[in-house]
Order: sequence, then C-alpha cells, then structure tokens
Amino acid sequence: MLTRAKLSRTRCWVVKIGSALLTRNGQGLDRHVLEPWADQIAARRIGGDDLVLVSSGAVAEGMARMGWTRRPRALHELQAAAAIGQMGLVRAYEDCFAKRGLHTAQVLLTREDLADRRRYLNARSTLRALLKLGVIPVVNENDTVATDELRFGDNDTLAALVANLIEAEVLVLLTDQEGLFDSDPRFNSEARLIGERRVDDSSLDLAAGESAGGLGRGGMVTKVRAARLAARSGTATVIAAGIGDQVLTRIGHGEPIGTLLVPSQEPQTARKQWLAGQLQARGRVTLDDGAVRALRERGTSLLAVGVRAVEGRFKRGEVVACVDATGRQIARGLINYDADETARIMGQPSAHFEEILGYLVEPELIHRDNLVLL
Repeated sequence: MLTRAKLSRTRCWVVKIGSALLTRNGQGLDRHVLEPWADQIAARRIGGDDLVLVSSGAVAEGMARMGWTRRPRALHELQAAAAIGQMGLVRAYEDCFAKRGLHTAQVLLTREDLADRRRYLNARSTLRALLKLGVIPVVNENDTVATDELRFGDNDTLAALVANLIEAEVLVLLTDQEGLFDSDPRFNSEARLIGERRVDDSSLDLAAGESAGGLGRGGMVTKVRAARLAARSGTATVIAAGIGDQVLTRIGHGEPIGTLLVPSQEPQTARKQWLAGQLQARGRVTLDDGAVRALRERGTSLLAVGVRAVEGRFKRGEVVACVDATGRQIARGLINYDADETARIMGQPSAHFEEILGYLVEPELIHRDNLVLL
C-alpha cells in the first residue's frame, strides 16, 4: 500500500489545479501563479515521469475576456465563456512549458467519451502516446458541447477518471484548502488536518461535510468522491493547498503535506476487480495451447498469433471471453480490435498487422492489464 515515503518512487501522476488557485478572484487567469507549477511539473517530466494536468479556469478566463462581472446562468452562455476562455488557458500553459523546452497538448473530454468503451480506449491510447512523446497533456471538460447529462460536474471527478484512464499511481488535487480536516476549521479552532486515511473510511464523509446537504466545505465532498473513483484502479490521492513553495516537489519527496487517501487494495488487484465487475462478454476467441499456457503460467498479454477462432460481433473495447480448444473459459478482457479485424489478424504476429489492416492500433489483442484470468 502506498505511503508517504513511497511517493518518491511513483512515476505517473495526474495533477488537478482548481479555479481558486488560477484566477484573480474569478477575474481571469493569473499567469504569474502558473510559473512555479510549470517549474515543478517540468522538472518531473524532464526527469522521466509521466504527468497529466487537469486544469480549471476556462470559464473565468472567458468572462474576463468578455468583460462579464457575473457568472452566466444559461448553459449556452457558460459554454460560450468556456470556449472563449479555453484559448487563453491553453495559450498560458503552452507559453509556460515552452519556456522550459516542453510541448503541451489540449485534450477535451466529456463523460460520454469515457462511458463508451471504444472512445475510452481511443482517449487512453492518445494520452499514452502523448506521454511517450514527452508532452504535457492539459485536460479539461469539453464544456462547449457537453450537456447536463454528459457533464462530469466538476474537474475533481474528471481528474479521477483520467487517473483511471492512464492507471496513474497518484492523483494530486490542488486547492485553496490545506487538506481535509476532521471537522470544519471555520467553526472549530481545534479541528485537525487528516494526514493519512484509507479511502474507504466512512468517517471521511462526515469530515468532508456530506451531512451538510451534500455541498461540503471547500469542495471536499467532491474531492473525497474523486479519491474513491481514482482508487478503483489503485490510485492514491493527495488533497493539498496549491499555494505554497514547491508543493508538488515536496509531495513527491514524501513530506506530510495535505491529506493522503490511499486505496484499500494494491493497484493491480483494484484494477482487476474493477474490470471483473464490468465483464459481460460480447464474443469469444479460441486460443491454442501455447497461448493458454502463456496466459496462465506467465501472465502475458493475449497476442493474435495464439488465436485460432473468433465468434460474435464485438467492437473494440468490449469484453471478449477467451476459451481453450475444449470451449472452457480461461479469461476475459477488453479487446483492442473489432471482431472482423480480429478474424483477419488471428494467427498472425503483430508485425503483420499494418500490412493486413493498413494500420496498427495496439500490438496486443488484449493487454494483460485489461485481462482477468478465471
């Protein structure tokens, strides 16, 4: 289980920066505050770590550009403000990281993108490709097109789902609060900061203010919920004040900053259980004896070269059963190719995929991280 001391060994982070830290009292982006975060993020990226940035602030920047003093209530006006503000938000980050020799990429998502398995895998592949290229992805909700039923609701939730998406080790939620307290520090001078707790601890709900109409204090309800979402794939969450000297660096060194919420299970176990809870096979592939042994004995990914037959009309990202020559089910997982594509590449090494299909999505038919043995 992840502890403060082990944070220095983690190499894949999602960092979410809240609006209160980025804007001048809601009056647009404060570009000066971006510089120290850019320094710390760049240091981790240049050091070889993977990092995705989830940033608020688009609506506030859009309002400032339009000279609006009140936040719009109409959805279409909010979406317009977000569209206008995104230009400034992305440009600000691009300028900051360009000074440090790094490229950035804008990634806009809606809930529908992560609910649909094909789009989920597309988003994951894109983010992984960006990280492999050494780019800093800047993620935000696609407010311009998201309707109420498609919205994440807040960037804490979005950041947690991005952590699931890339299987991040750590989610850092930077806010204007020191962390999560055991009672409301505004009314209790003896309130104590919760340093570390398991994410499934029920006392966190009361501490976050769940009983107070679900609104919470300083957005802590959404942060606890986000931590629990992130824990589905084994990600630990740090809730900390973003205002401070070298806060990300100090968190990475294991200093007792903010609140650390740790998952109750090891990352791989948590992810497998999350996958297992979704398993509803849309088709099946029959494996040869060598592929069966490889999955069972070595825990490898499933390669197309070991597949002998394909059944069903499944799509990329859907769950497919893996059976042996007798029809006995040995595993299930999320497949990287449609049924028609799988039928064309079965029995073939991945080096031939591009020649057969005209493209290569992934070298594995089912990656071992997306495979559950039965």
